[in-house]
Amino acid sequence: MVVRYELTGTALADVRFAVSPLNELVLSLRSRRDPGRYPLHLPWVRRTRAAFEQLDTEVLEALVSPRNWVPDFLTPQPLSPLTRFDEELARLSATPAATVRQDLLATYGTTDRIPGVLRGREAVRRIAGALDDYWRRCFAPDWPRVRAVLEADVTYRGRQMAQHGLAAMFAGLTDRVRLDGGVLEVRTGSGSRWSGRAEQAMTLVPTLWTSAVCVPVSPDGLSTVLYLARGSATVWESAPPPADGALAGVLGAHRAALLQRLEAPASSTELAHGMGVTPTAVNQHLRALRAAGLLVAVRDGRSVLYRRSDLAEALLSSAVSPL
Repeated sequence: MVVRYELTGTALADVRFAVSPLNELVLSLRSRRDPGRYPLHLPWVRRTRAAFEQLDTEVLEALVSPRNWVPDFLTPQPLSPLTRFDEELARLSATPAATVRQDLLATYGTTDRIPGVLRGREAVRRIAGALDDYWRRCFAPDWPRVRAVLEADVTYRGRQMAQHGLAAMFAGLTDRVRLDGGVLEVRTGSGSRWSGRAEQAMTLVPTLWTSAVCVPVSPDGLSTVLYLARGSATVWESAPPPADGALAGVLGAHRAALLQRLEAPASSTELAHGMGVTPTAVNQHLRALRAAGLLVAVRDGRSVLYRRSDLAEALLSSAVSPL
């Protein structure tokens, strides 16, 4: 099925990116309802299962429909790449009752299919409480690594848009998205089929919990497209093993770890996100390694990619080879 956004006025010129902790929290419930559809997240689902079972699972499990949809009021359009969970939860708690009813009906199809736990005057309060507990017990400890992947994607997409233009950036999100003139076409696997007019900025939101791309359930929703974040397959990977003691003793632990991580070319921004440190700190180490002849720098558009030199490859090889 195809969803079409007609980008009018400033919408075409004001495409923006945002990151939403609430979106990620709510959409992660999909991996609990149907773990087999999200195999990349099985390590996290297993690790947090015991904590999840102590929560208000009656409400949390009801938030994902049999079609794997969630009501739009639970995934509000984020305001920026720096959106905070507490801010979004406050917005959710203030959702008008009429909007809640409309979104639930759009998600579940008919009134009798809406789970009873989601009905009534106290439903939003209970939903907000359940999500807050879910965030604190299961999600907040891992949010920094999730956010790192999402922010790295936003940086990459911004670079693509600056270097190659808007249409190429959209096409790079997934083969299910295409910008044709002033119309953005999104082919979803959910069965959604509608057309809408984007009068305001189109917001693109990277997520870890979609197969390719998803959009709001209702055409009355804000102009938002959620797409699978680049690098999502790495989110639950363990950090690389510590550098060999002798090599770390010569270069320092951080620089030795950088050399190990540069098995494939990467930018300083990508390295910083992957290692959980600031770009400034990474750049200092990269300059020192390059000055020692251990790195080669190659410009890629406006960014610089670093790779190991032959000397570094030989050094790493000798560090792990038996004498």
